Amino acid sequence: MKVKKLPKDPGITGWNAILPDEPQRPELDEAVTADWLVIGAGFAGLTAARRLSEHHPDDRIIVLEASRLAHGPAGRNSGFMVDLPHDLSSSDYGGELTRDRQVTAMNRAAIDYAQSGAEKFGMSGEAFGRIGKTNAAATEKGLHHNQTYSEHLSRLGEAHQMLDAQAMKEMTGTDYYTGGLFTPGAAIIQPALYIRSLARGITSNRLTIYERSPVVELTRDGASWKANTPKGSVNAPKVIMAVNGHINSFGFFDRQLMPIFTYASMSRIMTPDEISALGGQPNWGVTPADPLGTSVRRISGIGGDRILVRNRFTYDPSMEVTDARIARVAMDHDRAFAARFPMLRGLDMEFRWGGRLCLSRNDVPAFGEVEENIFSACCQNGLGTAKGTLSGMLAADLASGANAEMVQAMLDEEAPQKLPPEPLAYIGANAFIRWGELRAGKEL
Repeated sequence: MKVKKLPKDPGITGWNAILPDEPQRPELDEAVTADWLVIGAGFAGLTAARRLSEHHPDDRIIVLEASRLAHGPAGRNSGFMVDLPHDLSSSDYGGELTRDRQVTAMNRAAIDYAQSGAEKFGMSGEAFGRIGKTNAAATEKGLHHNQTYSEHLSRLGEAHQMLDAQAMKEMTGTDYYTGGLFTPGAAIIQPALYIRSLARGITSNRLTIYERSPVVELTRDGASWKANTPKGSVNAPKVIMAVNGHINSFGFFDRQLMPIFTYASMSRIMTPDEISALGGQPNWGVTPADPLGTSVRRISGIGGDRILVRNRFTYDPSMEVTDARIARVAMDHDRAFAARFPMLRGLDMEFRWGGRLCLSRNDVPAFGEVEENIFSACCQNGLGTAKGTLSGMLAADLASGANAEMVQAMLDEEAPQKLPPEPLAYIGANAFIRWGELRAGKEL
């Protein structure tokens, strides 16, 4: 099967740009053989490779990354590794109780596995910190969302804490937020630093990661699969596909997945005077009480003291967006930033980018054996850090014959539902998203 197209990642992700330069890994430029091939070196792909190395310590594992590590979607998210239900299509993130309990247990297993990797590979607290997160509310509607979600969490038996406006100001430095809902189980990460650190930790003389080596064709070759790249090839009997919505380009899950772009801007380094004017804590992150509102991170570490804002979603089946789109969205970011941080007038944004995520209409993964010995760990439904880790871990388990309870739970999910034909899907999805963003009001 020839790969229909390669996705493009718009803009320079600040998470990667603020880190020291990383030595380039090799580009695949020869024909090689392996016991396992993992396509994609994001959260799912690197986790799958790590898990395979634990199941099969003597096997040869190759990971192919189309771009450079952390330059693609894995280095373009907001860095929240969420344990609790977080359905972006709902009004308050919650769903049915039994399913939400199962989702929470599985998300936590993924975060536990990520944490074990962070500890094993000596990651810093900046790369991975299990410090919880806060849903921030700026309106009565947002407060109502948080209250409704709090009631849902109480029914689930989940620990959480409601924060008042003063507590929010003490954390963020701004009086924009009228309340918050803190949950302790989430991790907050520097996504590019985490991905780089995980890649370094799992690399060995039997596990090799190739950068700038996109798969352009995947075909049967006897008892193996052969993946061709522009300059080389890999033959392996088993393949794990960890490419999220890009799996459509390989011919799988056709018309069942929704490639969604979301957007972020990161400020330049704050001066000491700006840090003093802002106040608050040096490291924090808030997700919006309304799922289509604005996420904000304050970071202080390797790349200096900065603020990141993330909002806006667009459905783009081409898996590409223009520079003009980034520029238009940037105006929304600037408005959101100015409203929240009037004391930081003059703090410009240094980096702006878009990042791809993948949704299904019925909020289920694209998981399982899609063709003999090809296993999918795709469609994270907007939670690439936690659910990417989960799907990579479980795809490696499934491919290794370790059919544990969580693997079966993933296999028992419905198939992703078919999308309406184009252009109806494009028009309908983007109209629905924009309507939700407009309704979010000051939460955006």
